Amino acid sequence: MLDINEAAAVAVAKETGGFAAGCDVTNAADTEKAVAAARERHGPARLAVACAGIGTAGRIVGRDGPLPLDEFRRTVEVNLIGSFNLLRLAASDMTGIEPLGDGERGLIVLTASVAAFEGQIGQAAYSASKGGIVGLTLPAARELARYGVRVMAIAPGIFATPMLAGLPQNVQDSLAASVPFPQRLGRPEEYAQTVLDLCRNVMINGSVIRLDGALRMAPR
Repeated sequence: MLDINEAAAVAVAKETGGFAAGCDVTNAADTEKAVAAARERHGPARLAVACAGIGTAGRIVGRDGPLPLDEFRRTVEVNLIGSFNLLRLAASDMTGIEPLGDGERGLIVLTASVAAFEGQIGQAAYSASKGGIVGLTLPAARELARYGVRVMAIAPGIFATPMLAGLPQNVQDSLAASVPFPQRLGRPEEYAQTVLDLCRNVMINGSVIRLDGALRMAPR
């Protein structure tokens, strides 16, 4: 587990029997060091899941003028460049390991969002960063296919994540009610289950899977 909040990562690692390392995915050297620490502990990973992200909200032109460029840049740095940073390092390791029986060497899972397809007003930065993940998935899968490395993306809808937990309960309830079925927030373990399903089916490659309960976001 690589996370900029090392204390939180350590807590979850203890709960799951995993290994945690502090890491700012927007920093090349920091991420290289964290991946190296993981490699030293258990060897090169055959599975890498990039799900770090922030959800900056703000209108392009708001009451105080145009959206500060640094806010847009930071969102793209964390969500898109951070994902690519992990992808490039994981792929580099995977290309050098022994293939499995079917020739597969590894799987990299990126995290997009339904906002990549139906971005709402005030989500320009977030939607652009997640749209970049969608655009990255197929060319990365095509390029790494020669090594037997697959690249997939999952586009969650409204999930019970720390990002959402900061909202008032009535807002969370309203968001949950907007999901056609099941009419609730997605659960982190359902995301994890999708990753496991991808591990088991080598034919799934270069695509984006929506995990949203048939949700289609309204303009606002």
